[in-house]
Amino acid sequence: MFAEVLAGVLKADRVPVDGHFFDDLGANSLLMAQFCARVRKRDDLPSVSMKDVYRHPTVRGLAAALPATPSAAAGPQVQAVVEEPAPVGSTPRYVLCGTLQLLIFLGYSYVAGLVMIRGYTWVSAGSGLADVYLRSALFGSAGFVGLCLFPVVAKWLLVGRWRTTEFPVWSLAYLRFWTVKALIHANPMRLFVGNPLYVLYLRALGARIGKNVTILSPSVPVCTDLLTIGAGTVIRKEAYFLCYRAHAGRIQTGPVTLGRDVFIGERTVLDIKTSMGDGAQLGHASALQSGEAVPAGQRWHGSPAQRTELDYVRVAPTACGTLRRFGYGFLTLVQVCLVYLPLTVGAAYMLLTEVPALGRWLGPGIEGLTSAELYTDALLVSVVVFFGFTLLGMVWLFTVPRLLNLLIRPDRVYPLYGFHYSVHRAIARMTNIKFFKWLFGDSSYIVHYLRCLGYDLSKVEQTGSNFGTGVAHETPFLSKVGSGTMVADGLSVLNADFSSTSFRVSRAEIGAHSFLGNFIAYPAGGRTGENCLLATKVMIPLDGKIRENVGLLGSPSFEIPRTVERDTRFDHLRTGEEFRRRLAAKNRSNIATMGLFLLLRWVHVFVLTVLALTAIELYGVAEQLLVAAYMALSIAFTAVYFALVERVILRFRPLRPQLCSIYEQYFWWHERLWKVPDTHFMVFNGTPFKNLLWRLMGVRIGRRVFDDGCYLTERTLTTIGDDATLNIGSKIQCHSQEDGTFKSDRSSIGAGATLGIGAMVHYGVTVGDGAVIAPDSFLMKGEEVPQRARWVGNPATEARAVPQRSA
Repeated sequence: MFAEVLAGVLKADRVPVDGHFFDDLGANSLLMAQFCARVRKRDDLPSVSMKDVYRHPTVRGLAAALPATPSAAAGPQVQAVVEEPAPVGSTPRYVLCGTLQLLIFLGYSYVAGLVMIRGYTWVSAGSGLADVYLRSALFGSAGFVGLCLFPVVAKWLLVGRWRTTEFPVWSLAYLRFWTVKALIHANPMRLFVGNPLYVLYLRALGARIGKNVTILSPSVPVCTDLLTIGAGTVIRKEAYFLCYRAHAGRIQTGPVTLGRDVFIGERTVLDIKTSMGDGAQLGHASALQSGEAVPAGQRWHGSPAQRTELDYVRVAPTACGTLRRFGYGFLTLVQVCLVYLPLTVGAAYMLLTEVPALGRWLGPGIEGLTSAELYTDALLVSVVVFFGFTLLGMVWLFTVPRLLNLLIRPDRVYPLYGFHYSVHRAIARMTNIKFFKWLFGDSSYIVHYLRCLGYDLSKVEQTGSNFGTGVAHETPFLSKVGSGTMVADGLSVLNADFSSTSFRVSRAEIGAHSFLGNFIAYPAGGRTGENCLLATKVMIPLDGKIRENVGLLGSPSFEIPRTVERDTRFDHLRTGEEFRRRLAAKNRSNIATMGLFLLLRWVHVFVLTVLALTAIELYGVAEQLLVAAYMALSIAFTAVYFALVERVILRFRPLRPQLCSIYEQYFWWHERLWKVPDTHFMVFNGTPFKNLLWRLMGVRIGRRVFDDGCYLTERTLTTIGDDATLNIGSKIQCHSQEDGTFKSDRSSIGAGATLGIGAMVHYGVTVGDGAVIAPDSFLMKGEEVPQRARWVGNPATEARAVPQRSA
C-alpha cells in the first residue's frame, strides 16, 4: 500500500519496492513530505514521518520498519495528541489593549523627554569644559541608574511576584505583563549580558541565582521570580529561558529550574516547567519541552532532547573568584559613569552649541521650518553621519580588532572577567556589527569583507552567493570555511568555549564544497568534512567519524542524501563560459542593489535628521512633548517607509512560487527583498500594531493575531489565520536555497494555531486550525499538519500522548 501511495505522488504507474526514493526514483524531500501527508490520511496505514523516510529510503524498508496497521502502531497510551480548540478572541478587547499600549508608550516617551530636557538645560548651564564634564557625568549617571531601576520598581508595583498561571492575551493582566516586558527589554542593563552586573539585575527582578553564574544570552527572562539558577551554571548566547510562553491565545507562565554547575548550549530553548539537576548539560541546538527534566549529572541534546555521553564543557576551569567578578563589575560601572556617559552627554551638548548646522536652530520659534537652510543642514549632517560611519567604520573594523587579536592566543585557557575576557568581548562586538554584513551579504563582495575581517576562506570559488547577510562568530580570526562552500543566513560560528570560570578560543573549520542551510550553530571541533549538506537548524555532531559526501538533518543529526535530482537541474549554469557570463551579470545586479539600498537608508537618516532639527528649532515650546512626538514619529516613519520600499520593489504585487537557478534574474530581484531593513519590527512585538505592519507589507493575516516576535521572510507568500499565536524567535521562511537552486512556495498557518518559541516553518507548508508546533521544532517543506494536532521535534513529527520524560 505504501507503493500505491508513492506511485500516486510520483505520478507513476508503479514503483519498485526496492527502489531508493531519492537515488532511483528521483524523489525529493518536498515530494516525500506529500507522500507522508497522504499516508497520514489513510486509516489503514501507520503514520510516516520524514525521519522514517530518510532512515528507511525504500518501500520495502519502510514497510518492514513500521507496524503493518495503525492499531499495532499505537495503543491507547500513545495516541496522537489532540489540542483543545483555541478560544475566539475579542475584537473590542484587542482594540482597547492596543490603544492602552500606545498611551503607555507615549507617556514613557513624555517622561523620558522631560528628563532629557531638564538634564540638557542643567548641563548647558555649566561654565568651562571641566564643569560641563562633571555635570554630564552626574546627569548621565543619574539617568543611567534611573533607567535601570525603573523596570525593577514597575515590576514589583504592577505584578509583585510572578506565579505559575495563565491569562488571555489582550486582557488587562496581559497589559501589565506587556508593560513589564517592554520596560525590561528597553533597559540598558541588557547591554551588560556576560557581565556580573547582569546577574545582579536579574536578582533585583526576583530571580534566584547562585554564585559564579555566567549568562551570555541576550534573551532576557521576563517572569524572573520563576527562574532558579544554581551556582556555577553557564548559559550560552541565543538560549531562551523566558519562564513564559504564548499558547492558543493565552500567556502561560511556569518555572525554569537549573541546578548547580549546569551547562546550557547555544541556540537552545527551555520551555516552561522544565528543570535540570546539578551538573546536567543541554547541548547546542537543543530543547526541553514543557514538563521535561534532566536528572543530575546527565547530558542531553537534541530537539526534543535525549540522553548523550558527549561532554559539552570543553574547557578546563581556572581561578575566578568573587573578588574578580566584583572588580570587573565595579570597573565596568566606573567606565560607564565616568567615560562613556559623560562623553555621550557632553558630546551632544558640544554638537548643539559648536556645530553651526545644528546650533543655529536651537531656540524657540517656527520661522526656520519653512527655510531651505534647515533642509540643507539636514542634508549635510545626514551625509556626514551616514557615509562617514560607513567609511570610517570599515577602516576601524579592519584594523582595531586585528590589533586586539594579537593579545589572545588560540587554545589557551583564560579566566573570565579579566583583561583577556574584555578583549575577546570587544573583538566579538566590533566584528559582528550587522550593517556591513547586511550591505555585502548575498553578493560576491561578502567574501572580500569577511577576509578583511579575519576569516580564512582558503581559495575562494566565487558563486555570487557564498554567504548570506546573517553570519556571526565569536572571533573571525579562527573561522575557516573551505573552498567552494556556500552558506545561507543565520550561521553562528562557535569558536569559543566557556565554563563558569574560564574561556578559550579555538579554530572552527567548515569543509570545502559544502552547503550550509539556515540558522546553524557550528562549534569548534564539528565533525563534518568536505562536500556536506548541512540542513537548516541541523545540530552539528561533535563526536564520531568525520562526515563527508553526505547530508545531515535534524537534532540530533542523521544522514540524508547530499543532493537530489531536483537540485541538480541547474548545475550546467555553475561551470564554464555561461557561468562566468551570468556571474558577471549577477555582480552588476548586486552592485546596483547595494547602491540602491545605501541611498534608501541614507534617505531614511535624512528624514530623521529633518525631524530632529525641527524639534531643535521648536526647543523652548513644550520641548518634552516634542521629544515624545519625535520618538513616536521616528518609529512610525521607519515602519511605513521600509514597508513601502518593499512594496515598491514588489511593484505592489505578491510573489509567486518559484524554482530557479541563483543565476537567473528573478533570483537577483528576489534578493533585494532580503535587503529591506527589519530590525525595527521588534518594537511592535506583542501589540496589534505588528499586525498592521504585516498587512502593510502584504501578509494575508487574520484578526487578533498575537505576534510576540515572529519573523517572516517572504511576506506575500505567507497566510496567517484569525487568533493565531506566534511566539518569540519563531520563523516562517517561504524559501530555500540548496547549492545553486532557489525554491519558494506559499505557507499557511491556520486559525488558532500556535508556533512555539524558536519554531521554524519552511516553505510549502500547511498548518491546520488549532494546531501547535512545539518550541524549537522545524516543520519541513511540504508538510501538512492536521487540525488541532501537535507536532514536535527537529524535524517535526506528530506528537504522541506518552508520559513526560525524565531519564
